[in-house]
Amino acid sequence: MRAIGLISIAALTATGSAADAVPGKPNIIFILVDDLGATDLTCFGSPYYQTPNIDRLAHDGMKFTHAYSACTVCSPTRASIISGRYPAELHLTDWIAGHNRPKAKLRIPDWSKQLTHDVRTLPQAMHAAGYTTAAIGKWHLGEDGPEKYGFDVAIADNGKGQPGTYFSPYKNPNLADGPPGEFLTDRLTVEAEKFIEQNKDHPFFLYFAHYAVHTPLMGKPEVIAKYKDRASANDPQHNATYAALVESVDDSVGHLRAKLDEFKLSDRTIVIFTSDNGGLILNQVTSNLGLRAGKGSAYEGGVRVPAIALVPGVTQAGTVNATPLISLDWTATMLDLAGAKPLDQQRGVSLAPVLRGGAIPPRPLFWHYPHYHPGGATPYSAVLEDNWRLVEFFEDNHVELFHLSDDPEEKLDLATSQPAKAAEMKATLHAWREAMGAQMPTPNPDYDPAHPNEVAKKKAPAEQ
Repeated sequence: MRAIGLISIAALTATGSAADAVPGKPNIIFILVDDLGATDLTCFGSPYYQTPNIDRLAHDGMKFTHAYSACTVCSPTRASIISGRYPAELHLTDWIAGHNRPKAKLRIPDWSKQLTHDVRTLPQAMHAAGYTTAAIGKWHLGEDGPEKYGFDVAIADNGKGQPGTYFSPYKNPNLADGPPGEFLTDRLTVEAEKFIEQNKDHPFFLYFAHYAVHTPLMGKPEVIAKYKDRASANDPQHNATYAALVESVDDSVGHLRAKLDEFKLSDRTIVIFTSDNGGLILNQVTSNLGLRAGKGSAYEGGVRVPAIALVPGVTQAGTVNATPLISLDWTATMLDLAGAKPLDQQRGVSLAPVLRGGAIPPRPLFWHYPHYHPGGATPYSAVLEDNWRLVEFFEDNHVELFHLSDDPEEKLDLATSQPAKAAEMKATLHAWREAMGAQMPTPNPDYDPAHPNEVAKKKAPAEQ
């Protein structure tokens, strides 16, 4: 194991408190990209998008090939990271404010459109362990902003699921406009660099939640032009504007790591990079190469995400790991590495043993989405265990069963040919739902078979 500079392995596992903030505590930067698909990076198989800085992060750290988001849409995943709990238990199970089909077969439950304040949070626990905490970028967890959940610094939360624009003026009440034409991803990176500089002499936790690569698709004209020259309509990934957004995130990672080098913080700063759900395939935004469907679906393309972790002196450079993990595991991992106390009812598992080259005990992963979505989802739950993935659809209560190592694209439903396995996994899923107090949809008395997909009118544009 390589030397870790000022961080010792003991410091990474010791229990900390606000009273014992010591120089040996690692800084932590958690980078959450919005809607970045599992294959939207060069190091995860994209032949079109160019991501040299993120590729270097993977080369220097550990790349996870079977990472999952806690939901097929953003707000529930973000709630899971902040709370360390499953969205089903929080009753926050759709993007805020959601997608309502009043004439659909099922009526969605009365779910929570805000992360409730009775939940102890990741920034609160990090602050108690001696960290200065910041949330920069998208929040999307209800009317109350990040500062109401324990962050010391909150920048650029616009209260919505997407930016009004990627170019200044930003139309964002919590972000002062920059020079005309300034690009949002660049500006958020500058704000992150300022936070790093201001806190370089004591431990900090930075939750850096990009608005990119979410719609509305925008990019710098010269970068779009570069990708137009590379594009072929015959290739699954060919959207030049989306590619420019991906490149803006890659640039951000490069600038952040350069800033850590400048202040000699690289050897004591943990960097975690992931996404909040699968890539959006509507309107040919991207393609989740080799996976079925995309954001807002019940399948792997909706929840498989890229993930990279760099823990100086702990992760071995260039490691590729196939451990199945889910968003809330990152919460448990960061608290563990920071020496912070676990959250109440924390459901995730610390990946620290994996990061050190070991393993964690096998366990099932779960999803619960009692909603409809334009991406194709009808209300469902799912469970993944030992390469078997079962999806239960609530409109007609049928199940589909896939063996992912043999069938990663989920083309062959084995529920009929493997009834014992399907029954076993269905029982596991039902027991978990009961333990979580998961809300279920109910028969809709206003069901209209002729217009089941009619969408209720909204005051503001819906997120896709």
